[in-house]
This record gives sequence, structure tokens and C-alpha cells, in this order.
Amino acid sequence: MEKVLVAGASGYLGHFVVKEFKKRNYRVRALARSAAKLENLKHYIDEEYIGQVTDPSSLGKLCHGSDIVFSAVGITRQRDNLTYMDVDYQGNMNLLEQAKLSGVSRFIYVSVLNAEKLMHLKMVAAKQAFVKELKQSGIEYTVIYPNGFFADMLEILKMAKKGRGYLIGDGNYRGNPIHGADLAEICADAVTSNEQEVHVGGPDILTQTEILELAFQALGSKSKIIHIPLWFRNVILSLIRTFTSQKIYGPVEFFLTVMAMDMVGTPYGKHRLKEFFEEKATLV
Repeated sequence: MEKVLVAGASGYLGHFVVKEFKKRNYRVRALARSAAKLENLKHYIDEEYIGQVTDPSSLGKLCHGSDIVFSAVGITRQRDNLTYMDVDYQGNMNLLEQAKLSGVSRFIYVSVLNAEKLMHLKMVAAKQAFVKELKQSGIEYTVIYPNGFFADMLEILKMAKKGRGYLIGDGNYRGNPIHGADLAEICADAVTSNEQEVHVGGPDILTQTEILELAFQALGSKSKIIHIPLWFRNVILSLIRTFTSQKIYGPVEFFLTVMAMDMVGTPYGKHRLKEFFEEKATLV
């Protein structure tokens, strides 16, 4: 039985990845900062490892006996005054060093779709700095570049519930967000795949207007959409970069940037955004 270490197991994607690897009969070791964060996964985990990727001294023999390392480690909402370089780059470098020391055969890492077009963003620059190191490490690897997650689309649903939705430009930018369960299949497939890079999204390619209208429909509300000019978005970006810290502007900068471009990965999966919105409509 092959053994896989899942780093970032307590996150949105990590939960699905742990379950997918277990379903495929891997022995799963999950890394988290506390046992409480793994409570909902205890029936799918063979070994818990409590440590922090930003603290090498807490990692000990983290990868000992593992054949595969999977990492979805990265800052989504900044805490603890850590930067993207602290977590997305150095945290994953600490994992990579552990993997090399333990003779791990494959490292699977999750970055972000269109990373090559987003290198001016600190979040993406940190991720891709790690990708460069991974490619030079000598370990077999797969880098997965997914579109936004369904979990991110909850913000669209919450916005629609307030009665109006906001879009940058004409609303015709396209995207295909992906459900965590579908992406977890791609991540597990990477173990036996020869592909070093996978660019993936969900099964439905939709304009931003269509996504927002699906949210209104799920709520049973009339669509009310306000379009924000691109020039105004640029003003907002300039202001937040000048007057706020990276902790605040990093996530906003990423969101406002990807909302003003096409984000379309290779379609995959069976989970539909319409059904997801309908399922979550009473919960937001």
C-alpha cells in the first residue's frame, strides 16, 4: 500500500484530497497545525502529524515512509503576520526538503490557473517561485493549476443575497470554477500520470454574468447587476496597494485581477455550479 502525505489537509481542497486518496486505498498521513483541525477527517486518516510548515523544527520526520507528498499549502486569508513568501514559498520549500530527505518519489503541488499571467501578484509570485524550485529538485512532480473553487463562489451567492451583484467591465469574462471533489480526482490521478502540468477547471464554462444570474436564480431573486468600469477597478487597486498592508491588499488584489480576465481551464468533472448554488442558497 502506497503512503501519501497530505499537507494542507484541513483546507477546502485538502478535505476532498484526503477522502479521495483514502478511497483509492492509499495510506494517508495528514499534516495540520492542530488535531482539532483534522477532527472531521479522522475516519479517513491513518496518521495525524501535528506541525507547521513555516517551522522546520516541528516537521521532524514528516515524510518518513511516504511515497508521495501532496501540498495545497498556501495563504487564503492572511493570519499570524505571515507573508506569501513565508507560507506559499518557504513553507512548501520546507516540505520539499523533508521529501528529498525521505526519498519521496513524487511531489504534487497546487498553484493557480493562469499563473504565468499573474506573476505581478505577490501571492502568485510566491507560488511560482516554489514551482521553479520544485522543477529543479530532481523529484518527479506534477503542478496542478486549477481555476477558482466552488467554495469561492459562495461569495457570489452572498453578494446576490444582499440584493445586487457587482461585475467588473461588461460581465463577459469567462470562467469555469471547479468543485473540490472533482479537483481531488485530478490530484490523485497525478500520482500515475506522466503530465508535469495540469491546467483544469469545472465542466461548465460561463460568463461572469451567467454565474451571477445563476446565484440570483438559486435564491429566487430578480437579477440586479451593477457594472464597475475597469478604470475604477484600477483606481481601487492603486489605493489599496498604497494605503494598506499586504495582509489586506493581497486577497483583494488577486480577486480584482482575476475578475477582469478570462479564467478557463480544461473542463473536467461532474459537479455543476447551478446545483451547488441551489444546495447552498438556504445556508448563506
